[in-house]
Amino acid sequence: MQEISTAELKARLDRADDFKLVMTLAEWAYQMSHIPGSLNINDLNTARELLNPEDDIVVYCSDQNCLASRAAYFYLTNNGYANVRRYSGGLAGWQAAALPLEGDAHQ
Repeated sequence: MQEISTAELKARLDRADDFKLVMTLAEWAYQMSHIPGSLNINDLNTARELLNPEDDIVVYCSDQNCLASRAAYFYLTNNGYANVRRYSGGLAGWQAAALPLEGDAHQ
């Protein structure tokens, strides 16, 4: 599994790199809290609609033990998406690094 660190993800966001940052949790969780710039994709149909196999994609969920981003990573890489990495720190790692989050819980 290809991973990305908190520092590298922050640097990519700061540079406004062209990639898709995907939160893989349910819509209600996304509405409550997500990393700025994230898409919310939590089902296969939406993934196929919003992502292209040539996209540079980073998936994440709540923390390193969360299975949603692992499942998304394996689904994508097993279906022809070549540029996928997992941010295993997820929301917990981002918040622990004192980085900004968006959503209803942060207003």
